[in-house]
Amino acid sequence: MQLTRFTDIGLRVVMRLAVAAEQTSAPVALTTKDLAAELSVPYTHVAKVVGRLSEMGVVHARRGRAGGLTITDLGREARVGWLARSLEGDGEVVDCEGPQPCPLRAGCRLRRALARAVRAFYDSLDGLTVAELAKEPTSAVLLSLSPRVPDPSAGGPVADVVPAADS
Repeated sequence: MQLTRFTDIGLRVVMRLAVAAEQTSAPVALTTKDLAAELSVPYTHVAKVVGRLSEMGVVHARRGRAGGLTITDLGREARVGWLARSLEGDGEVVDCEGPQPCPLRAGCRLRRALARAVRAFYDSLDGLTVAELAKEPTSAVLLSLSPRVPDPSAGGPVADVVPAADS
């Protein structure tokens, strides 16, 4: 089984926000643009994921100059299996009824076996919360992320963004 890119980005976003909430006594609010740069994913993808996470009550989004994204208590304590299920949707691993239905569907045991395997996969993830995923050593890695931008001299790969020195 493979999670969609949407779910992958969603899990990374909540982990990063969980670490940001623990950085200081005042939680750090990151923007969608910050997250896209740090996680090296397109801004439009992160914006869609953040919209869904906000609808779910996992992330709080505040607009304006003092705005940004913060993880909610629900988000921090969310079970990873529940979060992945919610982001993935209810689709089946195989599409037995698609445009060309599988000829084995009337007597096939594979579909039920795969459904059990998917349930077991998510159930195993339910043993972890987002807060647990964001603990050391992961938190140190998440805090060390620096925004990445295309390096025009290298034909498009990414390079670290280095802040300009004040003279």
